[in-house]
Amino acid sequence: MIKSDQGTVVLESRPGVEFENEGVLNPACIEKDGITHMFYRAVHQGNFSTIGYCQIKNDQVIYRPETPLLIPEYDYESQGLEDPRVTLFEGIYYMLYTAYNGQSALIAYAISSDLITWKKMGIISSQMSYDRAEDIFKKNKLDRRYGLFERWYRFEMGEKVKLWEKDASLFPKRINGQMAMIHRVLPGIQICYFDNFSDLNDKYWEKYLANLDNYIILDPQEKFEAAYVGGGCVPLETDAGWLLIYHGVNIENNQRIYRAGAMLLDKNNPQTIIGRLSYPLFSPEADWEKQGVVNNVVFPTGTIIDQDVLKIYYGAGDKRIGLKTFQLSTLLKEFTL
Repeated sequence: MIKSDQGTVVLESRPGVEFENEGVLNPACIEKDGITHMFYRAVHQGNFSTIGYCQIKNDQVIYRPETPLLIPEYDYESQGLEDPRVTLFEGIYYMLYTAYNGQSALIAYAISSDLITWKKMGIISSQMSYDRAEDIFKKNKLDRRYGLFERWYRFEMGEKVKLWEKDASLFPKRINGQMAMIHRVLPGIQICYFDNFSDLNDKYWEKYLANLDNYIILDPQEKFEAAYVGGGCVPLETDAGWLLIYHGVNIENNQRIYRAGAMLLDKNNPQTIIGRLSYPLFSPEADWEKQGVVNNVVFPTGTIIDQDVLKIYYGAGDKRIGLKTFQLSTLLKEFTL
């Protein structure tokens, strides 16, 4: 069983900085010219989220402005921009993030050539009602929990809630000539393929969701992920396959526990799992992981590879950002044991 270090806190909210006074969490990370560029969810009082930005070198923050990088501008993101993931794809940086309007969570994206100036491109996930999506799911060979989550969201968010989407990330290269995106329709992790983002229209999603069972990478299997799973970090290409660090949730003593999981996917067919850990890659253990705005949460979203060291950045307790490191070669061997 592979083990990480104890983990360290790399970022906390700053007293007096209003846009992040409730916490910083769930960062996207990408390296350029020896600097780690971190884009994090910053939460203001009232669960209002923006995207903060900082630069890290030699594990030290060297630049961190006191204003957010991206703020809500459109109705579909009026309550916040959440949980970004950033991918360099064919020379352009793509940021996929959750757009939340107080009722529905959808996937939106922005593009940049320099990691500083970003242009929002709009929503790319399905905008059909959850009720309509569930009618489609009934015709699929899906786990019954897909329907249970639809009923829960309609009860919590109202009859007009749209299909709830989160945890999306873009593969850094085409798969068999197409773009590929990890996303999450509860309770599983799915993948979709397309030629360009402009393909992701209502007609595309209607057909895709009608065949959702053909695009599932993982539904909950192990005890630590028994409630649901979701995407974590942008897929990492290794010689052995695509390394996907994700999160799994189990309910214990009437409380949700978030843990990190790991699996290795085939390079040419990411729906084929070469191997996956039957145990959590890491769990909430330290007090600062167990206690926060939401207790017992480790939520991996960003990775950096430094030679054979895999750095995983994660939200801890929905309050701060932590870092754990692993030997990459040792982790990859776990999938073939």
